[in-house]
Amino acid sequence: MVRAAARNNAEWCAAMSRSHGLTGEFGPQAWTAPARTPPFYPDAVTLVPGADPAVLVPRIDTTAPGASVKDSFADLDLTAAGFQVLFEAQWIHRPAGAPATASALEWGVADAPEALRSWAVAWDDGGGDADLFRPGLLGDPATYVLAGRDPGGRVVAGAVASRSDGVVGVSNVFASEAGPDAAWPGVLHAVHRLFPDLPVVGYEHGAGLEAAVRHGFEPVGPLRIWLR
Repeated sequence: MVRAAARNNAEWCAAMSRSHGLTGEFGPQAWTAPARTPPFYPDAVTLVPGADPAVLVPRIDTTAPGASVKDSFADLDLTAAGFQVLFEAQWIHRPAGAPATASALEWGVADAPEALRSWAVAWDDGGGDADLFRPGLLGDPATYVLAGRDPGGRVVAGAVASRSDGVVGVSNVFASEAGPDAAWPGVLHAVHRLFPDLPVVGYEHGAGLEAAVRHGFEPVGPLRIWLR
């Protein structure tokens, strides 16, 4: 399951990069991008255990500040290449068909530029990064931006669902007022409606991991984010 989750996450990172005009490459060991990826997104994601740093590192840009690698199996040592561990996390898995609680919010897919912008502003919550989510994402057939709206039509919760071979990945889970515990029931209900036969994967750490476990996820393996 970790390999499926890593591949799913790499495909989501690739989609986000394409929406910013950057095309990465899938190799046998990793997905890599030749130039700096959008903020919060890695320059490489390993796809198999035991990826070779001597092959991986030259495929990304280490001349500009901020190169990062998602070490999907927490088995690399990139210190010799000038990297240090930024944080550690856990891949998570929730079985297909697991019960999901209906939400009091109205959930749907943000499938137009104005809807995506409303979602991004709510996700960003004044942090200055709402422009990260660009309209090019709307053309990606595997990407579903899920928006939870209150009775007044305001986006107050959301997530991104990204489908790949055999799984659906969930990321960017938020709720404006009450955190991930308020978002997960609606997110999972919306994902189940879209993909009733697919298990759900993703990764979390800290309080986000604790919330995911409360909503039926199981940690299935460690990962690390390396920053240069």
